[in-house]
Amino acid sequence: MSVLAQRTIATIGSGVMAEAMIAGLLRGRLVEPTQVIASHPRPERRAALAREYGIRVVGGNAEAAEAADVIVLAIKPQMLARIAPELRPCLREGQLVLSIMAGATTAAVSGFLGHGQVVRSMPNTPARLGHGMTVWYATPETTVEQRDQARALLAALGHEIEVDDEKLVAMATAVSGSGPTYVFLVMEALIDAAVHLGFPRHIAHDLVIETLEGSTLFAKSSGMHPAELRNMVTSPGGTSAAALHELESGRLRTVLSEAVWAAYRRTVELGEQLESSVPRAGEG
Repeated sequence: MSVLAQRTIATIGSGVMAEAMIAGLLRGRLVEPTQVIASHPRPERRAALAREYGIRVVGGNAEAAEAADVIVLAIKPQMLARIAPELRPCLREGQLVLSIMAGATTAAVSGFLGHGQVVRSMPNTPARLGHGMTVWYATPETTVEQRDQARALLAALGHEIEVDDEKLVAMATAVSGSGPTYVFLVMEALIDAAVHLGFPRHIAHDLVIETLEGSTLFAKSSGMHPAELRNMVTSPGGTSAAALHELESGRLRTVLSEAVWAAYRRTVELGEQLESSVPRAGEG
């Protein structure tokens, strides 16, 4: 029996990532449509979710949260301060709050909501296809059952890894969370290079997409270090060796490393900004 059996899940925000989670939960038969409540301010969005998944939809965040055992915060981090006054009065001990907000620390979420049973997670966009990578951290106040519930929810998006140090979630935001952005940029650059060589764009697109997908599957199935795989296809004085020389001369490794560090610094900065804006006692 699913750990989510007879549990009600509420998604607050109900955008792309929340919809991916709803679809994954229903696809895996972890919950029934009647166990899911989605809140969203736009009537047309609520109608679309109800039509597609047969779930309950509401306009108010508090209405969704009051009836839920697990509350998924699928909003932009800047929205937390705005919706916290709606959610705070209706939260109770035993409810799990699962945040998929980039940069939002558990201290910030707990501070705004006055609730300690919180999971911070960072999925990425392939979650829309059930092939996401999510790293997550649970506060000490969460129970074993709640962590199992979080694990089941996040597994509906693809792969999930629980960590015991929250800093690793911030690091993962810079690597796997933002990672598809780096891949898409490399993809775009390779397609443009192929067009520059003379390929029609639609052929260049297929060449690059299939090569990236095949290389990823090969790396995953082989279990070999990327350096070993690279050496397998790099003959001395060959075409790949000439290309690699240009990539190394262009500081590809350094630029990628600097990009990841920039994303990490921004993640930490967002968390610090949120924490500093948590109302102090007596401030409302």
